[in-house]
Amino acid sequence: MSKIFIIGLPRTGTTSISVALLEMGLLVAHTAFTKKAFEIADAISDAPCFSDYMHLDGLFPGAKFIYLNRDLKAWLPSITMLLEKMAPHLDLKTGHFSPVLKRSFHQTFPSIYPLSERDLAACYTKHQQAVFKYFKDRDDFLSLDVSEPGGLLKLKQFLGMSPDGDTDFAKLNVGRNVANWREYKHPNKVNANLAGAEHRKFFNYG
Repeated sequence: MSKIFIIGLPRTGTTSISVALLEMGLLVAHTAFTKKAFEIADAISDAPCFSDYMHLDGLFPGAKFIYLNRDLKAWLPSITMLLEKMAPHLDLKTGHFSPVLKRSFHQTFPSIYPLSERDLAACYTKHQQAVFKYFKDRDDFLSLDVSEPGGLLKLKQFLGMSPDGDTDFAKLNVGRNVANWREYKHPNKVNANLAGAEHRKFFNYG
C-alpha cells in the first residue's frame, strides 16, 4: 500500500482518523520524527506532515494525502487549549519536545502562545489555502471532515478499502483530552521515535 499522510492541523480529528486506520489493519504513527518511523508506518498524521506535505510528496511517490477540515468555531478554542499546554515544551532552546515537532509547529504558527483567535484563524486559513492550491485537481488528495456523517465511508472509498462496517468516525480526543492517542492500545501503533539502524536519527530531507 502507498504511504498515507494526514495533513490537517492539530485538533482537526487526527486522532480519530489515526485510530480508524489502525482498525483497518494499517501501521499508524500519530506524529513521526525518525527515519525508521517513516519507513515502517503505512500512515502518518499530525507533525510534521501538516507542515512538510510538499517534501513528503516528493519523497514518497504515489502517496495519498488527506486534509482534515474542522469548523473554525470548534477548532479555535481547541487549538488554543493545546498550544497553551504545549508552549513550554515547544520553546526552541529549552523545550524538551522533538526538534522535528518544534520546527513543524513554529513553521505553521507565527508564535506559539498566546495567539489571538484572529491570528489562529489566519494560520488555519493560510494552511488550508496552501494545501488546496498545491493539490488542486489531483486524485491522490482527499479533503475530509471527521464529524460529518459518512466520513469513514468516504475514507474507505478513497483508500480502495471495503465499505463494510461503520460509516462514521468514532468521536475521540474531545474537550480537554489531548492524550487519547497515548492511552489507546493497539499492536499496529508505530512509535514516533522508533529507532532503527541509524538509531533515532531525526527525519530530514537531506
